[in-house]
Amino acid sequence: MKKKLKELNDITAELYDIGFAQSLLGWDRETYMPVGGAEARGQVVATLGKISHKKATSPKVGKLLDELVKYAEDLDPDSDEARIIKNSKRGYDQRTKVPPEMVAERIMITNAASMGWREAREKSDYSIFQPHMEKIVNFAQRFVDIFQPYDHPYDVLFDLYEPDMKTADVIKVFEDIRPKQVALIKAIAEKQQVEDKFLHQKFPIETQKKIGAELIAALGYDPKNGRQDVAAHPFSTTIGYGDNRITVRFDENFFNPYMFAAMHETGHAMYSLGIPKDNYRTAIYGSCSSALQESQSRLWENLVGRSKPFWEGYYPKLQEYYPTQFGNVSLDEFYKAINIVKPSLIRVEADEATYNLHIMLRLEVEVGLLDGSIKVKDLPEMWNSKINEYLGITPPNDSVGVLQDIHWSMGLMGYFPSYALGNLISASLWEKMLLDLPDMDDQIRNGKYSNLLGWMNDKIYVHGSKFFPQELVEKITGEKIIGDAFIRYLNKKFGEIYNL
Repeated sequence: MKKKLKELNDITAELYDIGFAQSLLGWDRETYMPVGGAEARGQVVATLGKISHKKATSPKVGKLLDELVKYAEDLDPDSDEARIIKNSKRGYDQRTKVPPEMVAERIMITNAASMGWREAREKSDYSIFQPHMEKIVNFAQRFVDIFQPYDHPYDVLFDLYEPDMKTADVIKVFEDIRPKQVALIKAIAEKQQVEDKFLHQKFPIETQKKIGAELIAALGYDPKNGRQDVAAHPFSTTIGYGDNRITVRFDENFFNPYMFAAMHETGHAMYSLGIPKDNYRTAIYGSCSSALQESQSRLWENLVGRSKPFWEGYYPKLQEYYPTQFGNVSLDEFYKAINIVKPSLIRVEADEATYNLHIMLRLEVEVGLLDGSIKVKDLPEMWNSKINEYLGITPPNDSVGVLQDIHWSMGLMGYFPSYALGNLISASLWEKMLLDLPDMDDQIRNGKYSNLLGWMNDKIYVHGSKFFPQELVEKITGEKIIGDAFIRYLNKKFGEIYNL
């Protein structure tokens, strides 16, 4: 059986290599590819997708798995071998339900949609993107139908990012935390608002780049293992072992967008770079789930990057970089400003107290698009209505409204809940970490992040995708994904900032 397992692993390794090539082409499309190359790029990626799908669903793989599944019955269910077989079987069963033509179709649709989204967002004109969105939603509906029966049609999409989780699970969690977050937001609204005007002035981009490169290297992102480029929507992507790249965007007139996006994407990169090389190109390589990935990006962005200890250590240096902008701004004023709580149109710029509401809105919209209760042509109007219902504000245009996220153009329906779940997981992990490393505030204050990164590596990264998200979170924290720790974190932090 060792020989058969090696055969399976060899096939899986080839699938990873094709996937890494697709990632490189996707990274280039979002960073440097000329617009005129979009159609040809789509054809290349579609061809790679068809080759990968054909190889992954071959009768040879099916036969190997039939024998290996029986072999795994006598293995420790948590052993690497058993989990490789389990994950491979799960992936095979999913892929064999999807015709190769649909794999290629999805790639062509999303490649064109990504370029259409860019143009639509630049011109703030949803009508440019609408025909692409029609195809994406239609594809999602047909894709879901393949997997009947299901408890909820959205389960099929959600499971792609959060293995073994159900729509009912995430709705239950959201229903629990939403009134608590709303209550906190209302309590804050009754207090005097903090001042943040000094964050909205000129911050030369070259200086931003210098600060960002310095900070992400200090956090643990080794430039030998990645690079930083500009994209319309920040993202992190793995091109292969030891090569995880991040992208950011700059706003010369606002301090926050680049700085916190850089830390956010660095969190993603360090998770991916921390996965053991021993499992490289096997079925237990990669992240446990999108929510676990988001737990790391949000943890480094917010629990570290927006914490008081972080800026107690770094703020004097920031003042040296920006003496005119911050020379007369106290640390306390700065700390409160970067943590200001107020409804925001842009999800990626939303504060911690309101961020999850953006995700709850998107979940509601996606479910509506999938079941047909929301029509694609009505999406801008529906979006504006929902954002007003959730946050009490209305987008002045499509660019900062329905077109603000790249995800739908990439076909990532079912992904958004992972962002909020990542917030909840990050707080649960933080509470647990503090029990093991009670002096973490002092370490962060002194610019020492190696112990924190080491803890995350030992608890999360080392497992790769060996466990499902609920399993891994429970192994680390003692309970499945819930929002209690996150609510405690919000109440403590913003209670102090706003004197609640």
